Amino acid sequence: MRAAFTALGMAAMLVLGAPARADIKVGIVVSATGPGSALGQPQIKAVAALPKEIGGEKIVYIALDDESDSVKGLQNARRLVIQDGVDVIIGSSLTPVTMPMLDVALESRTPLLSLAASTAIVQPMDDKRKWAFKVVPNDDIMAAAMLKYIAKSGVKTLGFIGVSDGYGEGYYQEVSKLAPKLGITVTTHEVYARGDTSAAGQALKVIATNPDAVFIASAGTPAVLPQQALRERGYQGKIFQTHGVATQEFIKLGKENVEGAIFAGEAFSIADDLSPEDPFRRANDAFVSAYQAVHGDRPNIFAAHLWDTVTLLKGAIPGALKAAKPGTPEFRAALRDELERGKDVYLNNGLSTMSPTDHNGYDERSAFLIKVEGGKFRLVK
Repeated sequence: MRAAFTALGMAAMLVLGAPARADIKVGIVVSATGPGSALGQPQIKAVAALPKEIGGEKIVYIALDDESDSVKGLQNARRLVIQDGVDVIIGSSLTPVTMPMLDVALESRTPLLSLAASTAIVQPMDDKRKWAFKVVPNDDIMAAAMLKYIAKSGVKTLGFIGVSDGYGEGYYQEVSKLAPKLGITVTTHEVYARGDTSAAGQALKVIATNPDAVFIASAGTPAVLPQQALRERGYQGKIFQTHGVATQEFIKLGKENVEGAIFAGEAFSIADDLSPEDPFRRANDAFVSAYQAVHGDRPNIFAAHLWDTVTLLKGAIPGALKAAKPGTPEFRAALRDELERGKDVYLNNGLSTMSPTDHNGYDERSAFLIKVEGGKFRLVK
């Protein structure tokens, strides 16, 4: 297995072992540096834990850093299909970087499995999205579960702060659509950039509207900023986050300021609260075991995104091999078709059943209510 990875402006080949060329090539594009590094770094680290053989065929992983830049991501995607001749592309970590890659997937007829979150990657279904799949649950699934919980908790007014990209805006669209139906008024729509060092101004504007609760749509450690700003300025109301915060780094950086935050997230984050026989728990145990065998420490949810995409490939590759040989347009087309047929696949991110009209494959059975409690992620019961 071999992975090529560029980081910090330097190109380097990371040799993870075995033959220089394998039968099936998997291209990986992640945001290992730049504002999205909180997502991409765990993902690039997870490459070494991925299976080296699927369906009896050896796999080569070619991993590249897009530096959290959409132009770089597009260049990487073109390189992977033209120069490296990959059979499938996984990436990117961020929605704005993924969106231009849809064009490459269509032009080259190469399946693209995104690690980003926005529903826009796979909806509405069209020629480009026919080749795109997404392992992170759609915004609408998580937002619906979260808004229902917020309404049941008695919240009538809700402030909103989100990152100023496809992730934050995707959530705002869902929240603003669902909230009125549940008797909730959204009082503000404040935004900040992932690379910002303060969200004080946004917090003050939200507090000025005196909402019962605040919804923050961000991911990774940048999600700490608004919650910290709200608490430091005396806001005592409930604060809700999204599944993008499900990392220990979020808790370590936010400390007491993020205690009590509630979000709808994946089974991965609360796997220890599930029975050992639960199929979600078994999916988690398989990933954590493979990861710890390589690195020793525990992975986070962003690393699990990469593992889950390859789990989907494990289900699709055997059928595709019956139709054609790797490295051919026929194999790529067959692989796309097999991904679309995946049914009841338990992943760290949820229960996946793809179809010609649904390339995300989840429903609300994949959304778990999670709370930051005592410095840990706990299942809300």
